[in-house]
Amino acid sequence: MLLERINQPDDLKALSVGQLNDLAAEIRQFLIEKLSVTGGHLAPNLGVVELTIALHYYLNSPHDKIIFDVGHQSYVHKILTGRRNRFDTLKKYKGLCGYIKRSESVHDVWEAGHSSTSLSAAMGMAMARDYQGKNHRIAAVIGDGAMTGGMAFEALNHIGHEKKKLMVILNDNEMSISQNVGAIHNYLGKIRSGKHYRKAKEEIEQILKKIPAIGGTLAKTVEKLKDSLKYMLVDGVVFEELGYTYFGPIDGHNIPLLLDTLQQADQVDGPSLIHVITVKGKGYKPAENDSSMWHGITPYKIESGELLQSSGTPSFSDIFATTLTELGERDPRIVAVTAAMAPGTSLSKFGERFPDRLIDVGIAEQHATTLCGALADAGMKPVFGVYSTFLQRGYDQLVHDVARQNLNVVFAIDRAGFVGADGETHQGVYDIAYIRHVPNMVLMMPKDENELRHMVKTALDYDDGPIAFRYPRMNALGVPLDEELKAIPIGSWETVEEGKDAVIIAVGPMVQLAQEAAAKLRAERIHARVINARFIKPMDQKMLDELAEEGLPMLVVEEAAQAGSLGSAVLEYYAEHAPAMPRIKLMGIPDEFIEHGSIKEQRAEVGLTVDNIAERIRVLVRPRGRSEVPARLAAE
Repeated sequence: MLLERINQPDDLKALSVGQLNDLAAEIRQFLIEKLSVTGGHLAPNLGVVELTIALHYYLNSPHDKIIFDVGHQSYVHKILTGRRNRFDTLKKYKGLCGYIKRSESVHDVWEAGHSSTSLSAAMGMAMARDYQGKNHRIAAVIGDGAMTGGMAFEALNHIGHEKKKLMVILNDNEMSISQNVGAIHNYLGKIRSGKHYRKAKEEIEQILKKIPAIGGTLAKTVEKLKDSLKYMLVDGVVFEELGYTYFGPIDGHNIPLLLDTLQQADQVDGPSLIHVITVKGKGYKPAENDSSMWHGITPYKIESGELLQSSGTPSFSDIFATTLTELGERDPRIVAVTAAMAPGTSLSKFGERFPDRLIDVGIAEQHATTLCGALADAGMKPVFGVYSTFLQRGYDQLVHDVARQNLNVVFAIDRAGFVGADGETHQGVYDIAYIRHVPNMVLMMPKDENELRHMVKTALDYDDGPIAFRYPRMNALGVPLDEELKAIPIGSWETVEEGKDAVIIAVGPMVQLAQEAAAKLRAERIHARVINARFIKPMDQKMLDELAEEGLPMLVVEEAAQAGSLGSAVLEYYAEHAPAMPRIKLMGIPDEFIEHGSIKEQRAEVGLTVDNIAERIRVLVRPRGRSEVPARLAAE
C-alpha cells in the first residue's frame, strides 16, 4: 500500500502525480474504517483528501505554513504528517486530538476549534515573515461556511489592502461544479497570473496613451472593456476588487489541476485566492447523501451507515427543542435563531414545525445576538440556541446591544460544562463568569430535564429583560416529565436533600453528584444538605441569609471555571452581607484548559467526582467535632 510509505510530507515527493490518486483512495478507505470505530468528523475530511495531498505535495511543510480553519478537516493532514498509527486513539483521553494541536506535530502551526480564524493567522504569519526577511510560503484553507464569519471578512480586507503574498484556499462544498465554467475560469486564472500577459497588457496601455488626442480615451475604453468582461465572466470579482488574484472555481478532487493552480498562484506577487469545489463526504455514499448528519459522527456500521450508539433517553438539547416547539404552538411571537447549528442544537425540530420561524444566520454569532435584540425590540420572542463556547463570540453584542437595552432575548446555552471529545476549544465552562457580571441578565441551569422544560417556560414568560438557561451535553436522566409547564420564581433555589452537618450548593449535573455524595456520607452518619442553586443570577438571597445564620460549613460545586462563577458569587455575597463569613470551600474547574476525553474522565481530572465531594465534606465537618464519626463507624 502507498499509504504505508507515507510517514512525513516529504515522502509524498517520491510518488508520481498518477500515484497520488491511488493514495487518495487509500486514505478515504482508511478514514471510513477508522472513524467507524472511533467516530469523528468524517464528511469534512472525505471532502478534502485530494486538496490536502496537493498542498503537501506542492508545498514544503513545516517550512511552508499550512493553516486549517477550524481544524475539523485536518485528519488527512494528520495522516500525511506521521500520525496515521494514532488514529485508534482519536478524540480519546490523552489520545489524538480531533483538531489541529501544536504539541502533536511541528506541521500543526495554528490551533483552532472555532471558525474563521485562519485568514487572520495567515496575515500575522505573513507579516512576521516579511519583518524577519524570510521567504516561506503561507496557505490558509477556509471553508465556505467559515467565510461567513465576520472575522474572515476583516482579515480578507486587511490582506488585500497590504498586498501580502499568501494563498487563500476557499474550500466550497455547497455548490456543484460546471465543467465549462470551470474551464473558462481556469484559463482566465492562468492568463491573469502569467508574467507575459501582465507585461503585454501594460505595454499596450502605454502605447495607447502615447497616441495624440485619442490615446488616453482608448486606453480608458480598453480598461472599461476589460473590467466589463471580468464582471461578466469571473465569479470571484469580489475577491479581485479586494486585491486578490482569483483562480477558479476548480475541481477540488482533480489533483493535477490543483497542483497546476497552486503553481500559478505561487507566481503571484501578492495575495491569491484559489476557489475549489469539493463534495463533502466524497467516497462514502451515506456521508455524501447527508453531509450534515455525517459532519461529526458517532461509531457506525460501514456497510449500512447505521449508527451504533445505543438508543436511550433523549438529550437535553432534544428536550429543549421539543419544549420550545410545544410553546411555539401557543405563541406566534416565538422565533428560534441559530448560527449554522440547527441540527447540533436540535432546533431543526422547531424548524420542521415552523419553517418560517427558524432563522439560520450562518456562522455569525455576533450578528445573531444583535438580530435577536432587534427582534425583541419589535415585539417578538427570539430564542438564540447556541453552544456555550460559540456564545463567547457574541459577548460584546450581549453586553452592548441586548443587556444594556434590557431587551427580552432568550439565550438557550447548549453544551454547558464539559463537552467530552471536542476538548478545550469547545468546553462550555466560561459562560457563567462572563454572563453573571452583566447587568440585567438572568441565568439559570436545571438539575434535570423536567426542570429544563420549566425553565424554557420561565424564560419565555419573562418580560423584564434578557434571560438565559444553560444545559449540558448529555442524555437526560430519565426523570418523569410534568405535563403542565410552570414558570419557576426568579431567583429561587430548592433544597433537594436535608442535612444538619454541612451544606452542598450545587448546580446542573453537579446536583446529582452531590446527592450521591450525600447518600455516601449518610452511611457515615454525616448528614449533608443538598441545595439546587438553579438560579445562578440572581441568587436566592433569602436562603443564603438563612444558611449564614445556621453557620453550617458549605461546599459550592459547579462544572464551570471556578474563577468568577457561582462559587465566586456566593463568596462575594457573604463578604458584603454576612456579619461573619461562613466556612466555604469551592469545587469547580481550575485555571487551566482541559483537553479532550470523555466527560467522566474530564470530571475526574479536575476532581468533580462523588468521592471527592464526600471527602471535602468530611474535611469541612471535622472542626465541628465530627472527625470521630467515620473512625467509629470503621471500628464497628
